[in-house]
Amino acid sequence: MSTVESVAHPHVIVLFGATGDLARRKLLPGLLRLTESDLLNDARIIGTSMEDLDDEQFDKLARAACEEFGKGDITDERWAPFSALLSYVPQSAGNDAVAARVHEAEKELGGGEDVRRLHYLSVPPKAALDVVHQLEACDLVARSRIVMEKPFGTDLASAVALNAELHEVFAEDQIFRIDHFLGKEAAQNILAFRFANGLFEPIWNRNFIDHVQIDVPEMLGLEGRTKFYETTGAYRDMVVTHLMQVLAFMAMEPPTTLTPGPISDEKLKVFRSMRPIEPHNVVRGQYTGYRGKEEVSDYSDTETFIAMKVEIDNWRWAGVPFFLRTGKKLAEGARIISIAFKEPPLTMFPSGSNVGTQGPDHLTFDLADQSKMSLSFYGKRPGPGMQLEKLSMQFATHDTQSSGAVLEAYERLILDAMKGDHTLFTTAAGIETLWEKSTPLLTSPPPVRAYAPGSWGPNAIHQLIAPHAWRLPFERSWRDPNPNSS
Repeated sequence: MSTVESVAHPHVIVLFGATGDLARRKLLPGLLRLTESDLLNDARIIGTSMEDLDDEQFDKLARAACEEFGKGDITDERWAPFSALLSYVPQSAGNDAVAARVHEAEKELGGGEDVRRLHYLSVPPKAALDVVHQLEACDLVARSRIVMEKPFGTDLASAVALNAELHEVFAEDQIFRIDHFLGKEAAQNILAFRFANGLFEPIWNRNFIDHVQIDVPEMLGLEGRTKFYETTGAYRDMVVTHLMQVLAFMAMEPPTTLTPGPISDEKLKVFRSMRPIEPHNVVRGQYTGYRGKEEVSDYSDTETFIAMKVEIDNWRWAGVPFFLRTGKKLAEGARIISIAFKEPPLTMFPSGSNVGTQGPDHLTFDLADQSKMSLSFYGKRPGPGMQLEKLSMQFATHDTQSSGAVLEAYERLILDAMKGDHTLFTTAAGIETLWEKSTPLLTSPPPVRAYAPGSWGPNAIHQLIAPHAWRLPFERSWRDPNPNSS
């Protein structure tokens, strides 16, 4: 895994879909941050989309995006250096115009084989292959890498076909399938936590861990995205591309080195060790009010919620269930990995001591941008007698002196793609294996169950996880990092 260092080669960055929501919310503010942090020094950024804009209009759009979604005030003095890097070519101008602008930008960067190209495909999935073939027609494949957004197919057959067509133009090491969950500081901290500390790796197995939960509830609904979701659903949108990738970081064997090849190898072994996902281990839900909206049938069977049990049949994890849950319009928004440890014999403690009454010890990772970790355990309550209570040790990134250096997920992933580091990206083999394991579920999905907006999903989730219990909602909140701030 790379450390955060600046990009070695000059880069021409082409943003396809440069006027879209993702570009405005994440990509343009992210590129501004990388430039101002001296992580991206010699670069030119070319926007292109269906909108007929000129350079000045695109500059105004980019500045407005950075003012709304970036950090800090955008003064004329601050904006000028970044503005000098920007230009725009409408798709209506044709392939030759795009190619000419790229070649012009390369000359500005000194030309030659040293200049690299990064093509970010911020376009709908159905348009991605059109862009790939456009790059081929423009002769912009050499010295280039492409970043692709999910979903990467909708089942095994479509994923295999997609990868085959991609590989006709780009080699696998040129393709970066982005998963912004893995770009978060907390996801990478799992690797550091596991492999840099002799305390935890020896107990990271079925002998000590009872079960694992990966829980990503969202409060937002699907307003404006129903057409996309009707052909996708929560499983394809969130589980294959996000939750399974986090699961692989959590469950993989120690790689030989923390470099892209060995890490990808170990993640793939996790996917290959997974048992096929059977319908009886899955609860699908749909929030009340989803049906009948624009482009949604009154009889829609699309899930806006999914919970499942995943089993990994290898020496480390056999018998340890992994419970995954995600959905829209739920009670809270969170991104939690919760590891429950097996309980020791407790009969030595007197009755009424409260031992064991608040569940097992947990190690919890919060995958928010400012990551947090918590280890809960029983301890003696001060005073006479043997009365126990649940205590916790907590850590948060903002407790460290280097918290200001945290990159947002897209910033980190754009940087890694330019450096050619695949550590935090998904491979063709990994995606195809996951779709293969998903075949029983996709072939015979269980019916969707209704749930109320603002709830935690259908009631059947409690039968799914029994005799365990879902960790969210938390009985104890995270400790306030600034208790005296009010």
